[in-house]
Amino acid sequence: MKVLKFGGTSVGSPDRMKNLLDIIKPKNKQIVVLSAVSGTTNSLLEISQAYLAEDKQKASDLISALKAKYEIFIKELFSSDEGYENGKDLIDYHFNLLSSFANELFTAIEEKVILAQGELISTTLYHIYLTEIGVKSVLLPALDFMKIDEDNEPIIPFISEHLKVLLDQYPTDILFITQGYICRNSFGEIDNLRRGGSDYTASLIGAAIAAEEVQIWTDIDGMHNNDPRIVKGTKPIAVLSFDEAAELAYFGAKILHPQSVFPAQKYKVPVRLLNTMEPDAPGTLITNESERGKIKSIAAKDGITAIKIQSSRMLLAYGFLRRVFEVFERYKTPIDMITTSEVAVSVTIDETQHLDEILKELNSFGTVEVDHNQTIVCVVGDFGVEKHGFAARVLEAIKHIPLRMISYGGSSYNISLLVKNVDKVEVLRSLHNRLFE
Repeated sequence: MKVLKFGGTSVGSPDRMKNLLDIIKPKNKQIVVLSAVSGTTNSLLEISQAYLAEDKQKASDLISALKAKYEIFIKELFSSDEGYENGKDLIDYHFNLLSSFANELFTAIEEKVILAQGELISTTLYHIYLTEIGVKSVLLPALDFMKIDEDNEPIIPFISEHLKVLLDQYPTDILFITQGYICRNSFGEIDNLRRGGSDYTASLIGAAIAAEEVQIWTDIDGMHNNDPRIVKGTKPIAVLSFDEAAELAYFGAKILHPQSVFPAQKYKVPVRLLNTMEPDAPGTLITNESERGKIKSIAAKDGITAIKIQSSRMLLAYGFLRRVFEVFERYKTPIDMITTSEVAVSVTIDETQHLDEILKELNSFGTVEVDHNQTIVCVVGDFGVEKHGFAARVLEAIKHIPLRMISYGGSSYNISLLVKNVDKVEVLRSLHNRLFE
């Protein structure tokens, strides 16, 4: 069985939703994971924020505007009176639910419920559409099998067990549809896998059922060797290892959710990135094997803050770094890059919610310097210890750009550079010209 995931743009219009059947082969056994219709999650987030701000009129206006879009959507999606009425009943139900929160105390719990409506709508609309055109499908509620623990980590044994129970109820069916992104937490409440989580859902399902392959369908033909929005002449990469794909996803390649490769990697399920607009394009295959001796791709991650802690107490001291890192742990703030010297340590973060508290504690260790508006540029390829020359080529390409930090040797797959955000475009283009042209 294969798992096919389609993002918001792939179901972003009635025509695109209809065209999914050109890719989905109803004669093959598969689970189809759908995101919300493009733009829906952002709108639902705005509605939630209006409720949290106790601006019920704004929430009502936003709900009406979004409902109007869906009313047009279903008119174009369905051709029969029965299909349209079923679609209208669905839309009325979900938007009445959204409106009902005006009468309740609104908390983060209700916000998660609102954010879940996009996937619930898109999957049910597609199921109704398939029924209308005579294609049999089964709607699998993700909330019945997708669960995270108290640390927001998916519980794969639970997912596998409960998904198998659902699938066993339909022994002769071959086409299953389910929601990406949404899940239940350890308290049984509706929750989610964070933004981009539909990729994660597909990978988790693939791992849970030991799928033949997980396919991530988006609007670009695979992982490119640079950002095509900034650099001309980029090309899709045919094959990546899981480790290379994880580095690229984490450091800015938007085509893939950063965490989505790990379940597939652990359970040895290949992942293929494909383009719904060009279904015959080969895309990118992510697997355990990869071509060695090559630089594969470049990615950039914006919104980075660099923090340097300088202290003579570091010299020949043990336990200093542990105490520094415990500060970030207390505030649940992940660190991206680390560099150290005898008397200083520099780290980067992209979550600044608790920055003031972190800096206050770090000041007790020594002198602290902070640089905002930084960008991590990650060059991914074969940087194993037996290789030589690749790092020199990278640095030669950007010798005219000031570097804040360099991280090399922590992984066999990347060299990471920290630069000012204003230098990002020049860095990406210079690296591309030197490494690929």
